[in-house]
Amino acid sequence: MTNPCSSANLADACLKLGIAYHCPAGLRPAVGGVRLAGPVLPVCHAGSVDVFLEAIEQSATGDILLVDNDGRRDEGCIGDLVTLEAERAGIAGIVIWGCHRDQLDIAEIGLPLFSLGNCPSGPRGPEGRTAAIGDARIDGFAATRGMLLVGDDDGVILVSANGAAALTEAAAIRAVEQKQATRMRAGRSLRAQIGFANFLEARATDAALTLRDHLKRVGGAVET
Repeated sequence: MTNPCSSANLADACLKLGIAYHCPAGLRPAVGGVRLAGPVLPVCHAGSVDVFLEAIEQSATGDILLVDNDGRRDEGCIGDLVTLEAERAGIAGIVIWGCHRDQLDIAEIGLPLFSLGNCPSGPRGPEGRTAAIGDARIDGFAATRGMLLVGDDDGVILVSANGAAALTEAAAIRAVEQKQATRMRAGRSLRAQIGFANFLEARATDAALTLRDHLKRVGGAVET
């Protein structure tokens, strides 16, 4: 999936459109500078890699393997061989609510991988969980097959519905921000571009007015 926007742009778009989303805390790319976007293929891990191989067997090109390992930091549930198998099968990337291992080998493979960190230990056991494909809980968020995921150096965002609309709006927000940045470098401040003085004047008579409301009127974009 082409990803013209950042995870931050997508979050802004979801806020603007009232679309539910979740940003799992602590997920970071194993190697910086990557971007990931696509539909998720959720997997619940329970101590053995066979569930990953089964999921890859069922995957479509461009799917993102989204792994629920209960946020564990005492094991790396995915290493280089599963990562390489996923890459060879056309998986777009891997996101683990837990840890990975074989960091150097994964960096060499080049498949985008996000996790809570790395740990040298392999899987330690099922801990009473049942392996499953199609559903996962990521930081308390229920993820199901086909949900949109975008990941980059800011982290990961999951969008539960209306992903196409959110991506379209995110791309529009990104375009506005890029234009504003270009004008700032040319000497016109962000405050001037968004009419910030006018906002302050209007807010003096309308205490309920927010900057987000003002930006909607003038067509600007900035973190709010």
